[in-house]
Amino acid sequence: MSEERVALVTGSSSGIGAEVARRLAADDMRVVINSARSVEAGEELAAALPGAVYLRADIAQQDEARQLVDATVERFGRLDVLVNNAGTSRPIPHHDLEAADLVVWREIFGVNVFGTWQTTVAAMPALRESGNGVVVNISSIAGSRPAGSSIPYAVSKAAIEHMTRLLAKAVGPDVRVNAVAPGLIETPWIQGKDFFKPIVEQVRDTTPLRRVGRPDDVAEAVHSLIDSTYTTGQVLLVDGGAHLL
Repeated sequence: MSEERVALVTGSSSGIGAEVARRLAADDMRVVINSARSVEAGEELAAALPGAVYLRADIAQQDEARQLVDATVERFGRLDVLVNNAGTSRPIPHHDLEAADLVVWREIFGVNVFGTWQTTVAAMPALRESGNGVVVNISSIAGSRPAGSSIPYAVSKAAIEHMTRLLAKAVGPDVRVNAVAPGLIETPWIQGKDFFKPIVEQVRDTTPLRRVGRPDDVAEAVHSLIDSTYTTGQVLLVDGGAHLL
């Protein structure tokens, strides 16, 4: 079995996930790039990182989540780090309650909550065997504040944060579980969308650091939690101080 650490980063063909993958590869980890779509982008990223591979899977589907983990372990012989980054949303003004129908709720929870859960459960035996297994969930400032692209999205992130705490208590000392909760991050998801323009302006005008976050800000926080061996059950805000407002 290889002694190099192996990391699986879900939803990592672009944006935050891609930057997390790059940061972990820079730390000499073997990284599995994943997406449900964007296959070409995922393959290109994997080809650019030493020892990385791309595996397509939709983690909202239980069988595919398990197959993703199994394929990772089969390829590398181990799994040390799971970064649950895959997520989805749909911009819906919070006051538009009718627009946030159960179809939207099921779609968002299917990836953000159920996908995170079933990927983590599938990965747990390998993470325990690692001897230093780590899970980092990607949440959002919307998980703890009345904010976010939609109410279903915000509630899904609140669920992720409590799942993080419950898992940390349940699987320690073998595996540590933490989360990173970004504020507004400059990714393809927000670029050019009218919905986010006033939010971008507000962040730049009012937050203590006076800028929108970058994917590498989140990647550095993820890396820090992976290496923080006496930290578990924590949710680390990476929001430029937006929570202070």
